[in-house]
Amino acid sequence: MADELLDAKGLSCPLPILRAKKTLKIMGNGDLLTVLATDPGSLRDFPSFCSQTGNRLEGSTEIEEGVYRFLIRKVI
Repeated sequence: MADELLDAKGLSCPLPILRAKKTLKIMGNGDLLTVLATDPGSLRDFPSFCSQTGNRLEGSTEIEEGVYRFLIRKVI
């Protein structure tokens, strides 16, 4: 398994989701993608994205003021 880090800080919607989708496409089943984002909309976008794509959102936290971390497990 290979884990990936996607730094999407400073990007506005829909770029964090589009970059995550592109990164997940090349990852293997079971791999973990960590996304760092500053777009407040990402708090609702990533849960919705994971629900729609079948990937699993394993966690989301605000790691510092205005910086959010999303842990996405590729399951398809």
